[in-house]
Amino acid sequence: MTPEQLAEKILQVLNALADDGTIAVEGGLPRELKVERPKNPEHGDYATNVAMQLGKRAGLNPRQFAELLAAKLQDDEAITAVEIAGPGFINIRVAADAQGKIAQAILDAGSSYGTSDSLHGQTYNLEFISANPTGPLHLGHTRWAAVGDALARVLAAAGAKVTREFYINDRGAQMDKFGASLQAAAHGQPIPEDGYHGEYILDLAKEITKEVPGITELPEDEQVIAFREAGYERQLKEQQSQLEHFRTNFDVWFSERSLHEQDGVGHAIDKLRDQGHLYDADDALWMRTTDFTDDKDRVLIRSNGEPTYFASDAAYYVNKRERGFDVCIYLLGADHHGYVNRLKAIAACAGDDPEHNIEILIGQLVKILKGGEEMRLSKRAGTIVTLAELVEEGGVDPLRYTLCRYPADSPLTLDIEEMTRQASENPVYYVQYAHARLASILRNADELGIKLDEFDPGLLSHEREGDLLRALAEFPRIVATAAELREPHRIARYLEDTASAFHKFYDSCRVLPRGDEEVEPVHKARLTLVSATRTVLANGLDLLGVSAPERM
Repeated sequence: MTPEQLAEKILQVLNALADDGTIAVEGGLPRELKVERPKNPEHGDYATNVAMQLGKRAGLNPRQFAELLAAKLQDDEAITAVEIAGPGFINIRVAADAQGKIAQAILDAGSSYGTSDSLHGQTYNLEFISANPTGPLHLGHTRWAAVGDALARVLAAAGAKVTREFYINDRGAQMDKFGASLQAAAHGQPIPEDGYHGEYILDLAKEITKEVPGITELPEDEQVIAFREAGYERQLKEQQSQLEHFRTNFDVWFSERSLHEQDGVGHAIDKLRDQGHLYDADDALWMRTTDFTDDKDRVLIRSNGEPTYFASDAAYYVNKRERGFDVCIYLLGADHHGYVNRLKAIAACAGDDPEHNIEILIGQLVKILKGGEEMRLSKRAGTIVTLAELVEEGGVDPLRYTLCRYPADSPLTLDIEEMTRQASENPVYYVQYAHARLASILRNADELGIKLDEFDPGLLSHEREGDLLRALAEFPRIVATAAELREPHRIARYLEDTASAFHKFYDSCRVLPRGDEEVEPVHKARLTLVSATRTVLANGLDLLGVSAPERM
């Protein structure tokens, strides 16, 4: 019996009590409820406070309400005990055979175990990296590459349709400075002070000069543009390659330029004007965002006729909504707090609900320590720590897991040595080692010729077996909650707790027969539990984009 099945059973009992007139709850019964694992396992396997929620509405003392519910629940063969505690908490113990069936249910579900339809019908656009194609991706991008991709996986597991989107900032003065920097490097001239510096500019200029014959002979203005476009193409490919190696893939690479080249800005302005939130002042076009909590109105078109970056933001939001996305989620860096109100104001000015159609998540800064000192400079980029260097130093698995393990809105300091240390104190190693140990047990069973051709769930009656089964049963709820709250770090913490439950089980319960011992049904029952645990750890690691090794 899973927590969801127990909650459904309680609802059935409540409805039966209402149907026969035993209770009458003002406002009606809830359509769903949750049961939870008590912090103290001595209180039972699961607990619910439904009597405290509904008792007064039924005109009863919560304990009286709980007694009516408990009397009916005790009639169920899958429930061995129901106890009422305090002002009306109901503690429930589940029969071993009912609880043990969770293991078989997990094996039957396989890689789909943990998925749900809690967000079914929701369509999300998840934009989690916005970068100029003028240089390597850096530390800030790395955090969102891991967290954003994990969030996309979690949302999809909860039944949502998710489009992962990368916003290419390929328009404006920065692109021109990039072209001028490459041109200067190609001619052996000093790079402009406000240009791009670092070894990668020199390397890229050499590459372009070699692969684009005659580029250095073009007229000055054409040459800057040619270097800009050639550099753009190569840097974008490098960013895509780095992200793919980091197991972060995007469905859409959206060009800011396209908004202007295809008149997306003009189209958005027409739509916003129809909504009545634009006005002209000082020869410029403004959006009245102060009507929707922004601290000041925003200029869309300057007095010289040039659109602002805010105009691109507005056009991009309108474009997303017209592509059919219900909710547009933006993952922005720590220096973008000021964008929250203005982006929500764009949604409101477009006629949308800013509390539903748009979400902005702000990630905090990350510091990387190596040898006890903060990494600040890049060998290639000069002034930033790059994604490629971080992966080289820490590895994909440790880096992804560690970045996903903490709430994105909290500052984070990562120590390369601690993150890659092969010891149980290192969370990623601890979880991956648990999976490898599970795989080893199953290999040994296979070598002994033990087949999982029979399974008696009632044999999983040991306290540690119950703890592990209840941990496994929580996985679908953890995934659904992580999706609804946009908090993939919950998956990592769950995996660590479950790995701990497995190690305690393995230390207390002999899984394989010793020596010449006969293979007993209890061995097969425990091997089924081992296989189910391996499935859950593998599924959870996959949601974080982290591998589940068979050997370590």
